[in-house]
This record gives sequence, structure tokens and C-alpha cells, in this order.
Amino acid sequence: MTEKTIPILPCQQIQPVVDFYSALGFETTFLQKSPYPYAAVRRGPVELQFLGMKQYDPTQSYSSCYIVTDDVDGLYAAFREGLRAAYGRIPSRGLPRIGPLKDMSYGMRQFLMTDPGGNSIRVGQQISEDQHLRPAPKGTFERALHTADLFVDSKEDLPGAARIIDRVLGLEDERPTAVQHLRLLVLRGDIAQRLGDDALAARLLERAAEIEGELGDEEVESVRDTLLRLAELRG
Repeated sequence: MTEKTIPILPCQQIQPVVDFYSALGFETTFLQKSPYPYAAVRRGPVELQFLGMKQYDPTQSYSSCYIVTDDVDGLYAAFREGLRAAYGRIPSRGLPRIGPLKDMSYGMRQFLMTDPGGNSIRVGQQISEDQHLRPAPKGTFERALHTADLFVDSKEDLPGAARIIDRVLGLEDERPTAVQHLRLLVLRGDIAQRLGDDALAARLLERAAEIEGELGDEEVESVRDTLLRLAELRG
């Protein structure tokens, strides 16, 4: 006997959710408007179902599910392409939105996206046999990056992550390496942009671009994902 799990996720309106997943390449396998709104979508082995609730507030949603794949880079590229075609841009804040692709400290390479119903969909690929959360590094700036990354792209606590980064960037008795500084600036600029502070984001990302020009080849390779995100954020 073969079992599988199909998440049933809430939303306020069914059609925007169906349209979002259609943009990602999902097929709508079921759709009804009465006696209550309900829909099911499928992309290969991945199936999701949605229940419409008029009083539901998508901005207050805690609903989430994790999709595990063996080609997270390919899905990320395909999803971004589909969203750009459907929305005329790649939405990075508000609802819906898609975040950056990055290696996490618990052995997964992943990205987060949030659909119009406020459901957080995490898509990841295992990159380590050790799936335990790595202990926080001892160094000031590596520890800040470790914790802020978790706050941004696991806990989704953007203000909390901003406070962590602002504190270490304000230190006067200790300075980060060029690579650490670049990563901190890009992550903080990403947070600022997602929170709607475009002026701050532009300043941070401009400084990050200046540091990029000072890096050696090995340093550039070590922050490949960060530099891709920097290019995306600067548009």
C-alpha cells in the first residue's frame, strides 16, 4: 500500500491562488465555487489543495508546507520565469512573493514563496547528510549571518533579522571581512526592500556592489548565491 500526504491550505479567495499556481506550472485538477470554494492543483508528484474562507486574513497566515526536490535550482528558475510571465515582474514582497535561493545551516538548499492566500511554501533540496541545525559560529559576524539567515528565510522575522545585522554593522571595535561585509549588506538590503524601504535598500546594495569589485576570484566564488541576489535586487 502506498500512502501520500496532500496539504489542505486556507485562503480567502480561490481564483488568485489557482492563477498563482498555474503560473508555476501546476495543473488545476479540481475547482468548485459552491457549496464552498475548493481547489486542487498538481505539478508532477506535488499536490496541494485549498479551502476558501471569506473571513480569512492572508496577511496573518501561519500555514506552510515543505516541498522536497532533487532539482531545487531548476524549480527556482522555472518558478521565477513563470511568475515573471504572469505578473510582468518577479514579486519579492507583499502577496504573492518569492524569496532567494540559498544554502541553509540545516543541510538544505531552499527558497521560500508565499502564495496569494498567505501560505508559505518552502522548496528545498538536501545537500548534506546531517539534517540537524548547525550550531551558531563563534565569530561575531558569522554568528550574526547565521542567525539572521534563519530569521529571514526560516522564521520569516524580517524586523528581528534587521536588528541583528544593524547591531553588528554598527560595531566600532570589530570589523567584518570583505566577504562578511558583503553578505551582511546584501541580506540587510534584501530585508529593507522586502519591508518597503527602497531608499535604504539602494544605499546598502550600492555599498555591497562597491565591495564586490574589490573581491578576489576565490572570494567571488564563495559568495556566488549572494552576488546573484545582489544583481536581482539591484534590478
